[in-house]
Amino acid sequence: MKKKLHLLPAHKRLMQGLGERIQLARLRRQLSAERVAERAGISRGTLINVEAGEPSVAMGNYFQVMRVLGLEQDFGLLAKDDEMGRKLQDLGLLSKKRAPKRRTDA
Repeated sequence: MKKKLHLLPAHKRLMQGLGERIQLARLRRQLSAERVAERAGISRGTLINVEAGEPSVAMGNYFQVMRVLGLEQDFGLLAKDDEMGRKLQDLGLLSKKRAPKRRTDA
């Protein structure tokens, strides 16, 4: 039995938006769902779930569909700009007021 993932409404809308953009990309290319699913190596049902933004679909399936549509480079943009992570890192890099003393072994 597959475990259902529960997302906050805002996060669910983000996933649905991704699915809608993937579906629009397929339609713009005038590709049938059957053809894209076949080329991606997934079932038509899985493609329907991808296009619905279903969070339980494996990330690899999203990538395969994007690859078939020629959007694989967009996949590399996920989590590219980690602004919060950089801010947290910068907070941990507080500079010391003076440099440490050098040891002289004379």
